[in-house]
Amino acid sequence: MTSSSTPGLTRFNTLADGEATPALHEVCASATWGNTILAGRPYATEEALLSASDAAMAELTAEDLAGAMAGHPPIGRPKPGDPTSSREQRGMAGASEELKTEMLELNLAYQERFGHVFLICATGATGEQMRDAVKSRIGNSPEQEQEIVRTELGKINRIRLTRLVTETLAEGPSAQDS
Repeated sequence: MTSSSTPGLTRFNTLADGEATPALHEVCASATWGNTILAGRPYATEEALLSASDAAMAELTAEDLAGAMAGHPPIGRPKPGDPTSSREQRGMAGASEELKTEMLELNLAYQERFGHVFLICATGATGEQMRDAVKSRIGNSPEQEQEIVRTELGKINRIRLTRLVTETLAEGPSAQDS
């Protein structure tokens, strides 16, 4: 992680609220989280932005967490046409039909138990690792699972924010001038 401001972070800091809000919504579907991040601008470093994200995630209510989870498709079924969802769930792309079927069944059982999709930071995880995680977590209490979901969302937000300020925003209009 860099300790100074990058062109992408500078661009994020200077975006109009109307442009920054949809970009943040792509990172996390919670309006409360997005408004907190927006209100904290400008960020001196990427680490300051990520720390603000962690702090905002820690303060989300159960209702806010539900809103954040609403933006995530079930594991093994990324949103059609959504490159972020497909990239994050790449570990399921080459999974056997047997594993995909098992994940669908586990997802449904998890959703029935907890009332929301199974959420895990899937970046870099194999299909088997995701299956094993849902199997181990389905026995958790709702309170335990809520805190695990909060942690997993925080990891996802960090990855997505880093991508936002290093890739997408760094390629904005000013990059065309060089």
